[in-house]
This record gives sequence, structure tokens and C-alpha cells, in this order.
Amino acid sequence: MGRVTSCGVVIADAHGQVFVCHATGTRRWDLPKGVADAGEPARAAAVREAWEESGLLLPAERLHDLGEFAYLHGKRLHLFALRVADGAIDLRRCSCRSFYAHRITQRPTPETDAWGWKRHDDAAAWSGKNMARVLASLDWAAIDRLPRLEAIALDAAP
Repeated sequence: MGRVTSCGVVIADAHGQVFVCHATGTRRWDLPKGVADAGEPARAAAVREAWEESGLLLPAERLHDLGEFAYLHGKRLHLFALRVADGAIDLRRCSCRSFYAHRITQRPTPETDAWGWKRHDDAAAWSGKNMARVLASLDWAAIDRLPRLEAIALDAAP
């Protein structure tokens, strides 16, 4: 099997925070991200993953391409960025649309179970070490200069 690329979105606010999803059954929070389907462009995969993991309806044309990063052994991470205003995302309306079979019960379990904002400069405290490394390598001054989106639509809960 060749190298896999996970596609995701850095949604940043004016306070040094990023929008994150809590990975069900773990202590980790993560960016909305996942592997592209066969033939799916990276931008489309990032938009789809954000919708699947949170219900966010991201405007693809507003995503700034940050490029690809070394992530895990055999896996790269293609990130896009979006800068948002305070209150642009109603966390109470977020919901997960992707499920996996629970390792014990085999019941469908949501991939994510909570949403929030975490400081990107404290990523080592809330994410995996490889995600923290990638986030530390980003040009945050450039992300802070992106045009601000006032609101992000959310799909109704499934």
C-alpha cells in the first residue's frame, strides 16, 4: 500500500485557538480530518471530513491551502486553513455523522463526541505528538491575516 494522505482543516480564531473535535473513547482532541476517498481532491476531502465529524458546512472556496506535512509513518497530512470570527461556530449544534463499530460492543459509535476550542500553542497537552509538531510548524501570522469568516453554517443533527 502506498503513502496515505489525511486531509483536514485548521479553523482558527483571533485568540490563538483552533476548532477541535474530541475523539470518542480517548483523551485526545484533534482537528477535523480524515483520509480522502479514491479520486477525491484534498480540499473536498477536508470539507467532507469537517462535515462528518462536526456537521460544519465549510465553504470550500474560502479554505487556504497550507500544503502537505509529514505526519505519521507512511501518512501525510494535507491541511487547509480558515479564520473565523468569535461565535462563528455554535458548538451546541455540532454533531458527528461518522461511526465505527465499538471494539467491545460492536455497536455503532460516533467518531467524535465533543467539540471545542483549544490553544494551538498548547497542542502537546490536548493532541498527539505528531499533530502538535505539525501545528507548531505552521505560519500562524499568515493564518491570522486570512480574511475572517463571520459564521459557519451547521447541518441539522442527523
